[in-house]
Amino acid sequence: MQPIIFEGLVIREFLDDDAEAFANAARESVDTVGRWMPWCTSSFSEQNALDWFEQCRSGRSSQAGYEFGVFAQASGKLMGGVGLNSINHQHLFCNLGYWVRQSAQRRGVALSTVQAMLPYAFNTLGMQRVEIVIAEGNTASEALARKVGAQFEGKARNRLQLHGQPVSAAMFSLVP
Repeated sequence: MQPIIFEGLVIREFLDDDAEAFANAARESVDTVGRWMPWCTSSFSEQNALDWFEQCRSGRSSQAGYEFGVFAQASGKLMGGVGLNSINHQHLFCNLGYWVRQSAQRRGVALSTVQAMLPYAFNTLGMQRVEIVIAEGNTASEALARKVGAQFEGKARNRLQLHGQPVSAAMFSLVP
């Protein structure tokens, strides 16, 4: 994939050279991102990042998922990540997930990231539906979903596993 450049961000595939920055961003973000994404822990290592990058490459190869890093265009700093995953090729829908490192939150990074990925999902991958599944209580992500025009479709009970426990999740969707 060619990098997507949008509103001061560069969205591109992870390179092994990004492992240190990814691990640092994860460790910095335990209090915010780690609350909703159990992989984000204070012990997240460069090796964990490299393992994730390999999973990303494998997912792209098998067309099971497309995971990318989000970088500041001016500085090259890793701002977070975004993915189109849980792809259903038969019914042409996928999940959209995203995270923003703690020091870059509340600056429009997530909004720009989601806005940049929707054309990729619809026009490049040919999806007819993009779902955003948000753990109960993640009001910031719910607000973002509404801001990008996603429609709330309801609450799904026990939809996600979070820190070893089932949690309900809000289901939002976008269509072309």
